[in-house]
Amino acid sequence: MNDKEQCQSMMVEFDGMLLDYSRKRVSVLHVALPAPRDAVIYSDGKNVVPDVWNVLDKNKDFSEKVRSGSWFGATGKPLKDVIAIGIGGSFLGPLFVHTAFRTDPEAVEFAKGRQLLFLANVDPIDVARNIAGLNPETTFVVVVSKTFPTAETMLNARTLREWISSALGPSAVAKHMVAVSTNLTLVEKFGIDPNNAFAFWDWVGGCYSVCSAVGVLPLSLQYGFPIVEKFLNGASSIDQHFRSAPFEKNIPVLLGLLSIRNVSFLGYPSRAILPYSQALEKFAPHIQQVSMESNGKWVSIDGVSLPYEAGEIDFGEPGTNGQHSFYQLILQGRVIPCDFIGIVKSQQPVYLKGEVVSNHDELMSNFFAQPDALAYGKTAEQLLKENVPQRLIPHKTFSGNCPSLSLLLPYLNAYNIGQLLASYEHRIAVEGFVSGINSFDQWGVELGKSLATQVRKQLHASRTKGEPVQGFNFSTTTLLTRYLEVRQVHHYPEVIVKTDFPFKTFCKGPEYISLLLEIEC
Repeated sequence: MNDKEQCQSMMVEFDGMLLDYSRKRVSVLHVALPAPRDAVIYSDGKNVVPDVWNVLDKNKDFSEKVRSGSWFGATGKPLKDVIAIGIGGSFLGPLFVHTAFRTDPEAVEFAKGRQLLFLANVDPIDVARNIAGLNPETTFVVVVSKTFPTAETMLNARTLREWISSALGPSAVAKHMVAVSTNLTLVEKFGIDPNNAFAFWDWVGGCYSVCSAVGVLPLSLQYGFPIVEKFLNGASSIDQHFRSAPFEKNIPVLLGLLSIRNVSFLGYPSRAILPYSQALEKFAPHIQQVSMESNGKWVSIDGVSLPYEAGEIDFGEPGTNGQHSFYQLILQGRVIPCDFIGIVKSQQPVYLKGEVVSNHDELMSNFFAQPDALAYGKTAEQLLKENVPQRLIPHKTFSGNCPSLSLLLPYLNAYNIGQLLASYEHRIAVEGFVSGINSFDQWGVELGKSLATQVRKQLHASRTKGEPVQGFNFSTTTLLTRYLEVRQVHHYPEVIVKTDFPFKTFCKGPEYISLLLEIEC
């Protein structure tokens, strides 16, 4: 594409932009998810907004039933503990929003007496931590899987189904579990009433699905739909800004172009996302997933190798925690562009009598200082004037000239959180458009899944039939063989390790666990 076409493609996103690549022609239309009820947004010639609002209305009605107690558990108790099962964008996005809501006074008021947990990792430790202290009678599970094939999600879903069934009986599943999915056949086969399945569409990528039922349902169950609707309105406001503002005043466009400059022109591959708000502690992990999964590509949308670097290595930590972790590398080690995100008014202000400044002002003092430290550094001449010993001058010299940008939000309520998320989503799309890559596939992730399937088959064959490990490289074969030898101590699969968590209702095994720790050179 030439430059004009690339610029135009950013705007076509609102009319159901079609990406033509090897899998199929796919609309990219996550901007329809938070759109106002009267908006008109087309995909394949159809206005999709009415369908979106049908699902939103269903989310609203159902969440209000659960929160009011008119939808209750199998034993008649209210369902106050929600576990959302999903992975990738189905986990990190809703978790970020939930974490940001948790200390907003308005959201806190709506969440009283309830808790929301997220189960993502297939590691059984994650299951154990989620259900620790929970009562199956008051637990409600949301399974998020578009077509119900995701291995990790479905194994976790089956595990919680067993936990509920063993305590309350198989019929309880229909009262204690719902699905966010489009595969109604598999939903029903799993034991969930298809009427309690909440749809989303092929034109919603997992990374960008927070504003669909993926995020809206669990968040509405915890905070109520009115709070979530404010979040959607905030996201929609940035969608409209992105569509209408001239490029020189367009926040996502400017953010995206700054990233292109840093990565593709200046050769700085990393980006630190540094929110000076503990409420945004899960923002960097979410953007890490959205950005690196979307733009981690080395070929163009046409399948041609890129002559420049694309995509960023994203990481981050809230200030001031990060200052005592990795800022040393940023200030004196290597150049890492930084995004500083500050909040004018704290969600939870504290001022102690006699202190020079409030707690929030202390935090923001660091927010304002760090970009200056990166930009200007400190020269040897300045250090000499401060009478710093000569031997320490090389160690205390800061080169400066390190790029950063600062975003200052007036407050961190549901509306502003939606604005922040949408700004970064569009920024990432801009980077993909300008780089000429497809930001809406993830073949690398799918390769890993296919290889894991081969390993899974080998583990099953070795444990049930005693077949030797074969078909892998020498290193993997050696590791798999040793893994199988160690696991044989537990006579897999009959013996299951005892745990102090509530699995004891359906797990069998001895009253011990053996541990083998070996380091081989």
